[in-house]
Amino acid sequence: MRRARDFLPRGLFGRSLLIVAVPLAALQAVSAFVFYNRHWEDVGRRLALSLGGEIALLAEAAEERGGAVDPAWLLRRAALDLGVEAVFLPGERLPEAPPRAGFDPVARTLARVLPERIPHPFHFDTRAGDGRVSVAVELPSGLLRASAPRKRLFSSTTYIFIMWMFGTSVVLCGLAIYFLRRQVGPIRRLAEAADSFGKGEAAPALKPEGAREVRQAARAFLRMRDRIRRQMAQRTEMLAGVSHDLRTPLTRMKLQLALIPDDEAAREFKADLGDMERMIGAYLAFARGEGGEESAETDLDALVDSALAGARRRGAALALANRAPGLRPRLRAGAIERALVNLVDNALRHGRSALLTVARRGDEAVLTLDDDGPGIPEDRREAVFRPFFRLDAARNPDTGGVGLGLSIARDAVRNHGGDIELADSPLGGLRARVTLPL
Repeated sequence: MRRARDFLPRGLFGRSLLIVAVPLAALQAVSAFVFYNRHWEDVGRRLALSLGGEIALLAEAAEERGGAVDPAWLLRRAALDLGVEAVFLPGERLPEAPPRAGFDPVARTLARVLPERIPHPFHFDTRAGDGRVSVAVELPSGLLRASAPRKRLFSSTTYIFIMWMFGTSVVLCGLAIYFLRRQVGPIRRLAEAADSFGKGEAAPALKPEGAREVRQAARAFLRMRDRIRRQMAQRTEMLAGVSHDLRTPLTRMKLQLALIPDDEAAREFKADLGDMERMIGAYLAFARGEGGEESAETDLDALVDSALAGARRRGAALALANRAPGLRPRLRAGAIERALVNLVDNALRHGRSALLTVARRGDEAVLTLDDDGPGIPEDRREAVFRPFFRLDAARNPDTGGVGLGLSIARDAVRNHGGDIELADSPLGGLRARVTLPL
């Protein structure tokens, strides 16, 4: 069952316009109701009573025989002075079925008011044509047929009032839309700037504008962006120094090792130095993130081919099951390629082969990597994305890396607005599903 909020607009502009339009519509409805009950009903009743009184007078005159008033003369004067055309038909009677009144408000008013004025049986027809209302009154000696202009029973102020309400509503809604767009625009630009900056892209120029609170939020965002940029620049400089300081003694140690005899102890020492170098490289890559790489429109097919070629050069048994030509998302190609390489290395470290599938799902590109390894228990699939977490508690380098590959991969994908999810693979191992927005 759908809830009421499911029918509400999703955007701020739509909801703000609804806040303006609903009270305005309610006000117009109440005004129309009050006007109808206080004005239309009262005026319509008075007009109908006036016409009913005139027809009653004509009916009495038509019955007059040999009195002081000539009925024929009175009927002629009524047509000239009152606009009521009447004719007396001796001996005729009302038809059994009255004309259908329908939903005409004039008909409803006449049905309610005429019995107060006309003491004889009568029928009326508000749809007689020519813009006139016809009333037939049955008298003892015959039938009086009278007709009057319909406008005598209808106040033109009703149309004026309705047009006034409609016109003012249109003007007020137009003004509301104009001002709401001017207020929502700065919020939308702030959201776009925040989203671009969060993805590491060059954020568009943002000028604080709009309402006071929106300008305050924009200025706070600009200050935050400047602080983060300064911190990133300081971190980059620090990492460059750390990298130089750590690699210098390692290089000296490797040179010293090259001068000593090649025995078992030297080979073990060289292996330890290699492990240290790889771990330092992984730590620095994790801390450095994506560096200063800029986003650009990238051919996803070419990027996948590059990652596949690198994996195959390392002897990996990796196959491509499906392509999705024409996908060109905007991303940092180096970061996404590193993420794919990390996922492939993780899959082939624990399995013998892997299968990569590329597809499009709505406005997303989906890369699915399946392996035939032992998989990961469901309750630990989120934990493996934590930095330095490894399923092997002993942290044996022979069974895996340093626990940063999946962390680096997910950070890179999430910085592009996507995500990495783990599930069971049809091959019996682990499935890693990468989604990237197009």
